[in-house]
Amino acid sequence: MSKRPFIYYTEMESPIGAITLAASDYGICFIEFGSVKSTCSSMKMKMNKLQIKGELKEDEEPLQQAKHQLTEYFSGEREEFDLPLDLIGTKFQQLVWDQVSRIPYGVTKSYKQIAREIGAPKAVRAIGGSNNKNPVPIIIPCHRVIGSNGSMVGYGGGLDKKEILLRLEGSFEKMTS
Repeated sequence: MSKRPFIYYTEMESPIGAITLAASDYGICFIEFGSVKSTCSSMKMKMNKLQIKGELKEDEEPLQQAKHQLTEYFSGEREEFDLPLDLIGTKFQQLVWDQVSRIPYGVTKSYKQIAREIGAPKAVRAIGGSNNKNPVPIIIPCHRVIGSNGSMVGYGGGLDKKEILLRLEGSFEKMTS
């Protein structure tokens, strides 16, 4: 059981629509695609599943730095994030998220490449599953992970959002040329 007195949340607009940001006192713990109204129940379910004991509290102040850095990212002024994170996941998920976070801006890698890089070349499906459970998409750039044939596959926010993010970084054009 993981105790967090509060999970603070706020909403921001972006080129991919409304996104809801959430943070504990330790760092950013969730980014959800959609408005606060549409994502609160999802965050509550994730908190229950991860056995996070805490109260959701709407408060923009603890998320100012994240909003600022995401705004810079969406305007093309930021390529890397420097934010404290509070990620709860299995050791394998943590390993995958760490490896995915190392994919540079404007670069894509396949699930197969990630599997080889972490020393588990046969774990391609498990890489996909871990990527799907990434609690902080965009900050941990799971949109940069593609199929081994260069296709856009799987993205929790939808392939339309993945395409927008890859276009923003200039890597979509590289994939399709």
